[in-house]
Amino acid sequence: QVQVAESGGGLVQAGGSLRLSCTASGASVSVDHTDWYRQPPGKQREWVAGMPGSGVTSVTGRFTVSRDKTKNAVNLEIDSLKPEDTGVYYCTVSGLRNIRGTLLPFDIWGQGTQVTVSS
Repeated sequence: QVQVAESGGGLVQAGGSLRLSCTASGASVSVDHTDWYRQPPGKQREWVAGMPGSGVTSVTGRFTVSRDKTKNAVNLEIDSLKPEDTGVYYCTVSGLRNIRGTLLPFDIWGQGTQVTVSS
């Protein structure tokens, strides 16, 4: 079974930076894409940034997605934090899993990690 978990959230001051981490665990897993979403309070979930499984780094404005091979993780770094960056940040991983010789697709969401930016 594939499991996805986020970590690194917390309370930070505006103007600072924060790094969130996403790990996917499970045997015989091939990752096609990792994406980060967020859900601000009272608003709908929105896409933040993403990277293909073969990628190393992807930059979208203040958001940088990078791969940490030593920890088998995909990180999201947010620079110049703003109060409107407050929300629950989710990681989603999609790919293929080899189950007894059959490749089956998966798309798993983590439980989310809270980021609160104070002004």
